[in-house]
Amino acid sequence: MAAITKVSPLAPAGFPDLPAIDGVRFATVEAGVRYQGRTDVMLAVLDPGTSVAGVFTRSATRAAPVLDCQDKIGGSSDGPAAILVNSGNANAFTGHYGQTSVAEVTQAVSKATGVAVERVFTSSTGVIGEPLPHDRIVAQLEALKAGLSRHAIEDAARAIMTTDTFPKGSSVKVEIDGRTVSIAGIAKGSGMIAPDMATMLVYIFTDAQVEQSALQAMLSAQTDRTFNCITVDSDTSTSDSLLLCATGASGVDATGNPAFVEALESVMLDLAQQVVRDGEGATKFVEIRVTGAASDTDAKVHGLAIANSPLVKTAIAGEDPNWGRIVMAIGKSGAAADRDLLSISFGDILVAEKGWVSPDYREDDAAAYMKGQDLVIAVDLGLGEGKSTVWTCDLTHGYIEINADYRS
Repeated sequence: MAAITKVSPLAPAGFPDLPAIDGVRFATVEAGVRYQGRTDVMLAVLDPGTSVAGVFTRSATRAAPVLDCQDKIGGSSDGPAAILVNSGNANAFTGHYGQTSVAEVTQAVSKATGVAVERVFTSSTGVIGEPLPHDRIVAQLEALKAGLSRHAIEDAARAIMTTDTFPKGSSVKVEIDGRTVSIAGIAKGSGMIAPDMATMLVYIFTDAQVEQSALQAMLSAQTDRTFNCITVDSDTSTSDSLLLCATGASGVDATGNPAFVEALESVMLDLAQQVVRDGEGATKFVEIRVTGAASDTDAKVHGLAIANSPLVKTAIAGEDPNWGRIVMAIGKSGAAADRDLLSISFGDILVAEKGWVSPDYREDDAAAYMKGQDLVIAVDLGLGEGKSTVWTCDLTHGYIEINADYRS
């Protein structure tokens, strides 16, 4: 695989200082699954009683690790839990061999850590259609066990990267009944980003105490507001997985607590937007705000139609304020729209209204605005109260270069 060396111009200044979450330890190794000279496997071991919730890709060609995790989510929270992730190989479209690989890895993790197989969750990310060399992972389990540390979450974020140009992390602390609860998460993702569940691989940890079914409901609801509102290229991965783990180590019950829900959403949204900022070849981060739709659902349909349009995305890459392409995307979305009620803005610049260009619009102003790195495109349908916000990036030649060379 071609090395990705240039960090996205939209990347944050550096990896954040994430707090250690009581009840979870991390380790990483170089297993040589596909990459050479870098870590490519991470292990997280969680204390007994940890609740684990998850959301996954709805792809019809889901990878073997995804199917295994889906079967295990919702099971008992007794005993410890473990998460093992490899990069470089997706273990997807590998038939019965893929299931064998999952079984071999989960059993090896269980043997090394003492975690029941039913509480071992795995993820794989990378090239599709090639057998996973699971023996290379199994051979590193003792080293992983020996390296477990509360303070290695950044190492874990780096080990799960594929075409990512920077590791992604986010955290927040929240006060509940006078006591502090911490949430910290990591993610990987850069291309094949158009989820219908979560996105790429995401692992979020909290020391709050939340019962599994309540944690699952909370995660599913917040996913719809965060990871389900981003797209880089309209392609849904075979391997998308998001696991949320509540160790309960703080002793603070956060079930249904509004402050905790808000804090969780902030971490999820930050990670989701970092994925977009690392979109393959991206040079622009774009927020698309849709209001006045017949329903929230329609608003999201319109927003994603705009965000996924190659014509819109290439115009943004070229810093061309071609608002006609926005009109086109709205018209093709399939959701309700009325040409003569539409309003379109680029930032604070009103571009079009009532089915026609605004009389005050000056293209030079819009062209100057499009030169920025962070852009807002606003659309009001004029039909109702429905609204939605989605996030995307531009489409450049860099995307083609990365994906044309992906398996080389």
